[in-house]
Amino acid sequence: MNRIEHIALMARYNQWMNRKVYDAAALLTDAELAMDQQAFFGSILGTLNHLTLGDTVWLKRFAQHPAGFTALAPLNDLAMPTNLKQLAFANLRELRARRTWLDELIIDWSHTLREADLDHRLHYHNMRGVAADKPFFSLLVHFFNHQTHHRGQATTLLTQAGVDVGDTDLLALID
Repeated sequence: MNRIEHIALMARYNQWMNRKVYDAAALLTDAELAMDQQAFFGSILGTLNHLTLGDTVWLKRFAQHPAGFTALAPLNDLAMPTNLKQLAFANLRELRARRTWLDELIIDWSHTLREADLDHRLHYHNMRGVAADKPFFSLLVHFFNHQTHHRGQATTLLTQAGVDVGDTDLLALID
């Protein structure tokens, strides 16, 4: 499997897992989703908001890549999040709609990547405004790893609330 195929696999895994997590979360009440669980982002809803905001930040950064990814153009209409702990979406229905849209965007975008795109360095500013310059492929690995990390937290919170997300292994998608 080459790097492009791996990125496409991770995009599919991201979408598959988000569907599973949101299906599981839909079994809980709004109050249960918003209840402070003493997790890093407080609640299940807070954790899922963080994931969506974090993905938005990274995708908007990726849109600045010299390749000029037109698949990311719809992000131009979104403001850059300034606080990754904010509850930008007050309920699961609104959050799920954005998540579903983002996951489709990520899948579509992953199909436009070329091997040469992965070798560029991406210049961007972090959330504190500090300039950074990192290898693009490494940033993509971070992007998908960040999703997996926080989805794991959400899965733990859902399990503690009595909801089973089911199989979460990437192996389920590997031939």
